[in-house]
Amino acid sequence: MTPPVKIAPSLLSADFVNLARDVAAVERAGADWLHVDVMDGHFVPNLTLGPPIVKALHKVATKPLDVHIMVSNPVEFAERYVKAGAHVLTCHLETEPEALGVIRKAGARAGLAVNPETDIAPVRDLIDELDMLLVMSVHPGFGGQSFMPEVLSKIETVRSWGFEGDIEIDGGIAPATVGDAAAAGANVFVAGSAVFGSDDWAATIATLRETAEAKLAVRS
Repeated sequence: MTPPVKIAPSLLSADFVNLARDVAAVERAGADWLHVDVMDGHFVPNLTLGPPIVKALHKVATKPLDVHIMVSNPVEFAERYVKAGAHVLTCHLETEPEALGVIRKAGARAGLAVNPETDIAPVRDLIDELDMLLVMSVHPGFGGQSFMPEVLSKIETVRSWGFEGDIEIDGGIAPATVGDAAAAGANVFVAGSAVFGSDDWAATIATLRETAEAKLAVRS
């Protein structure tokens, strides 16, 4: 059975000068999780938030922090981000998947991310070590990119293996794309500009949720 739908607005699209305000507002609007993108300027060509910001977010957030570490050395950093307040901490298959064990040992749920061009097959050998799979539907590193539908077959493949954990999708998720992602078997949806760039965050989140739930109901 597929787990419940969760909408995880990406704080990369929030107002960094007013993060506490936007966190409170997007939680009121119906967010289930808060997605936090960590980029090291090495594994991906951008530089964003470190553990001190995650710790600060943890103090003001009431929803779980879904922290995605796009870094070359997740084993070194995993425990720091868990201690800072990550509820789910996701590392990349392309870097050090052995970080999954470090994440669980530190007390968080372990996620594994897969880039668009990466073969999904190696994930099968790691399936018992992860609590969530994150399928990237854009190239990681920057927000606002267009959705890549060709990655949906990866989600279908992992569900066909019998994986009943969370499958998250990140990149170009909006009311027009969330249905196809849910139909493939995703249940956690990261939406950045689609939520924070809309005029009504609550209405956008509600639309994402309703569309996804309808597709998942048909699928099951």
